[in-house]
Amino acid sequence: MKKGKQKNIIWLGLSSLVNDISSEIIIPIIPLFLSSLGAGGIMIGLAGGLRDSITSLLEVFSGWYSDKIKKRKIFVWMGYILSIISKSLLAFSNTLSSAIFFLSIERAGKGIRDAPRDAIIAESTKRRGKGFGIHRAFDTSGAIIGSIIVLFLLWKFKFSFTTIILISAIISFASLLPLIFVKETFEKKRGRYKFRISKKLKYLFFVMGTFSLANFSYMFFILKASENMGSIIIPVFLYVLFNIFYATFAIPFGNLSDKIGKKKVILSGYLLFSLTFLGFAFASSFPVYLFLFPLYGLCFALVTSNQTAFVADIVKENKATSLGMFHTIIGIIALPASLIAGILFQLSPSYPFIFSSAVSALSVLLLMKFK
Repeated sequence: MKKGKQKNIIWLGLSSLVNDISSEIIIPIIPLFLSSLGAGGIMIGLAGGLRDSITSLLEVFSGWYSDKIKKRKIFVWMGYILSIISKSLLAFSNTLSSAIFFLSIERAGKGIRDAPRDAIIAESTKRRGKGFGIHRAFDTSGAIIGSIIVLFLLWKFKFSFTTIILISAIISFASLLPLIFVKETFEKKRGRYKFRISKKLKYLFFVMGTFSLANFSYMFFILKASENMGSIIIPVFLYVLFNIFYATFAIPFGNLSDKIGKKKVILSGYLLFSLTFLGFAFASSFPVYLFLFPLYGLCFALVTSNQTAFVADIVKENKATSLGMFHTIIGIIALPASLIAGILFQLSPSYPFIFSSAVSALSVLLLMKFK
């Protein structure tokens, strides 16, 4: 890691940890909350897709503008503040339209902060697989804590969805404190801002975009488990299990990618995704879900942070713009991915998982051709 800047990863990680405690308190209950307001499979798919797409449309702009004005931290601050405000307002939503609106605005905050934040991480270390793995471990550890809290609030106190969302909003304010200690990393150089995308990066974006078509919203995993189990508590418990495996293996897989190459690790992740989705297609009992949700966590640990690190490795300058473009492509595809999943889910809960298994397998073949 670069001397004097390595602590940025820890401070940003702590901020993400607290924010994810807040976010993951509500994430497992979002599909159930929307269902209580009258949402069906297609509307839930639309909500999930909109959240991701709005996030990503903003990421390329915030990344580009961050490179242009040579500042990173201001975007991170703005993103977290917007998310905090929208979570607070979500607690008072009593219609489907207002709930979807505030959920989307909450993700807009993520869209503003993510690319500049990832650029700070990339510019703070040369071992980017490990750097992004550390940040992802903090992030997902917060998800574990938040998921356990919501499990406890539902099971022990039987709090309403509204009360749980309000608790989440209050916790989110603490995510601003670690940002005070983050240092700017932009290395100022002479000359005008210029951005070019190489053919190599274009093809990598194409491959990752194809895979994103398979990686639809987590909401359908919870909905399928909920329908099979006839319970709210069990799917939330399984989601906690998913996050435990995700957090536990994020750093080891990041280190592994630094040693053997990110392409090999991501290929393994795509292949495991394909097999895991196929398992979800035919799952119907608790023991099977108990096996599949940890595998789902391993898939994310193999793929998510290593894809970001792979892009950062290839790009030599204007990293925030490139990372913003990457997140934008992934997010734009999230909308049709979740809509397709929603339509297929209404036909049969197994269909979206079969579709995604096939697309993941195609992604393996496409990435194998990348050089």
